Amino acid sequence: HCTDALCGLMNNALRYDPPPCRAAGRDRMNVIAELTAVLESRREADADDSYVASLYAKGLNKILEKVGEEATETILAAKDASDDASRAALVGETADLWFHTMVMLVHVKVNPEDVLRELERRLGLSGHVEKAARTNGD
Repeated sequence: HCTDALCGLMNNALRYDPPPCRAAGRDRMNVIAELTAVLESRREADADDSYVASLYAKGLNKILEKVGEEATETILAAKDASDDASRAALVGETADLWFHTMVMLVHVKVNPEDVLRELERRLGLSGHVEKAARTNGD
């Protein structure tokens, strides 16, 4: 089993396909790239052997349903985040949301690194300026 906190979270709390074991103290920014590689590899996996492969097999609508479900659970956990235990629950729900969002991105052939690049581009921009610059104003 993996020894670092993220592997423990993914193996125990998320109950999804475990990532390859990694040494403790690894750069957390590599987690997105490593998880993306795992999600990509599940494209060819048997749906009976892999949670992610089973989502891919069920199609985009099922994946979107899971993203929506996890978003709702994250919102509810945030409303209750008043002590260490409830904040830990919020972390777990947020990890579920991020995970399923990454599954969605990989399924539609968008590299999650592209989202990081977009966030990096926005870093330092005023939120009002960035929002006004979008063509649809959302």
